[in-house]
Amino acid sequence: MAGVEQLTAADQVKRRALRRMKLVAGGLLAVATVIYAVTSWLGGPAWLGYVRAAAEAGMVGALADWFAVTALFRRPLGLPIPHTAIIPTRKDVLGASLGEFVGTNFLSEVVVREKLRRAQIARRVGGWLAQRDNAERVTSELANVAKGVIAVLRDEDVQAVLEQAVVRRLVAFPWGPPLGKLLGQVLEDGAHHKLVDLVCDRAYEWVRDNHETVQRVVSERAPSWSPRFVDSLLADKVYNEVLGFAWAVKTDVNHPMRLAVDRFLAEFADDMQHDPATMERAEQVKRQVLAHPEVQNLIGSAWATAKRMLLDAAEDPSSELRKRVLEGLVSVGGRLVEDDTMREKVDGWLEGAAAYVVGNYRGEITTLITDTIERWDAEETARKIELQVGRDLQFIRINGTVVGALAGLVIYALSQLFF
Repeated sequence: MAGVEQLTAADQVKRRALRRMKLVAGGLLAVATVIYAVTSWLGGPAWLGYVRAAAEAGMVGALADWFAVTALFRRPLGLPIPHTAIIPTRKDVLGASLGEFVGTNFLSEVVVREKLRRAQIARRVGGWLAQRDNAERVTSELANVAKGVIAVLRDEDVQAVLEQAVVRRLVAFPWGPPLGKLLGQVLEDGAHHKLVDLVCDRAYEWVRDNHETVQRVVSERAPSWSPRFVDSLLADKVYNEVLGFAWAVKTDVNHPMRLAVDRFLAEFADDMQHDPATMERAEQVKRQVLAHPEVQNLIGSAWATAKRMLLDAAEDPSSELRKRVLEGLVSVGGRLVEDDTMREKVDGWLEGAAAYVVGNYRGEITTLITDTIERWDAEETARKIELQVGRDLQFIRINGTVVGALAGLVIYALSQLFF
């Protein structure tokens, strides 16, 4: 078995104090023994009988208490007397009893809840966090933790997790129905009208500013035998018609073209949710998008980019991330102090968590005590415990000597008085 730890400087001080108290207690026994021997040898005056009786009873009391104290830690005089050396021989039983005592009286749900309720942890933590210097310390420690976690993570592992959690989910998840539902909601809310307005405005502006382009296209499509002035007149006519059409679509919110766009979008949204052919085409588009080299490169570099951003933000005390964390901690601290509802909720969470731990893991916690004591060497354990409490136990021997002497004196005096 493994022994207990070596003596510390404090233990050395306790050992010297224990030796001094043992000398004091042993010295009183020796004094009582000498007095008894001398008074028994001298005989003489009657008052010596009182001294002898006190010394005799003091010897008995001292020996009895020496035996009791010694029997806790070892066998008195090395004799195999029953029920002695209690701590070395019953170490494991005492450890189990101690574990059970701690579990019953300190790790019960009622005790833990009451202790946490009286501690008012949420208020104390809130008051501490509300001080900006403390919040800055916590922010700095969180930044160090974040840097440590990021440094420990292997890029290959994170990349694999991203591909598993994101890419494969995107591949397995159908795009058609949710996109169709989203488009339908946009159409229902009329949010697409601004986009249609923008397209109409840009279309009108393009036609207005590209008269020569329209003229060139018409001329290129005209028959080779057509006179140039006819082509020019036809191009102007086409341009004016297109420009007028673009202006009408731009200015008239109920224009047939706009209504046709609305109908097309509504039908398309419905087809994406219910038409198998449209849904399959959406899946094909999805696969093409995810298989595109640029998309693959984006996914592959996502963690590297995020990692660099997080490390830079954690390193820089003036970064927006650390500022937001700091302000958030100060705000939370202030709310914990001022907001009774929030404080009670947090205290309730803490009590519930602690109650869950002691309710489900009390045995594992107390096993720490019992298993540790079982691993200790029996003799060394007795010496260590005696080192901690032995000095106070020597007062039992001293008191036994003094009380025994007084009791012997009283008994002798009463016997002389009445017998």
